[in-house]
Amino acid sequence: MSTMIETAAGFGVAEMPVRVDDVMKLLSHVAQVKGMKAAVTHSGRGALLTGASAFVGGILGGPPGIAVGGAVGGLIGWITSGQFKSVPQILVELPAAERQKLGAEAMAVVKNIHWTDAAQLIALVMSNSALTDKLLGVLTTYLTNELKAQIKYGE
Repeated sequence: MSTMIETAAGFGVAEMPVRVDDVMKLLSHVAQVKGMKAAVTHSGRGALLTGASAFVGGILGGPPGIAVGGAVGGLIGWITSGQFKSVPQILVELPAAERQKLGAEAMAVVKNIHWTDAAQLIALVMSNSALTDKLLGVLTTYLTNELKAQIKYGE
């Protein structure tokens, strides 16, 4: 949508600012409709937990304590590593810079669509299966490549 504005050189066309929040709402909606869940791996957290457990075990039990502590820490890290969360929740928790990055990638798909609010954008995209599939691809690629997440669909 364009608006006529007065500039120093006369009248010109000003494009509406791109709204990343609308696109993030769209991505959340697509993920919700598809029932997407993702498990983000935290290998650093698991390694830290294993190392700390081995250290404590070593202090308390000597060399056998290191083995037991490392095994217990590794087991706890493994149990907590594969927890699936809904993708809309993951999107809400993204840092601002990551939201901008994902928003920019998704914006490339919807750049030729003119909308007034998130509800209209969602309606326009969801009525076009090709656009929905492209956005799903952007979201899936982002989750697997940037967040190193495992993804599952449906319940």
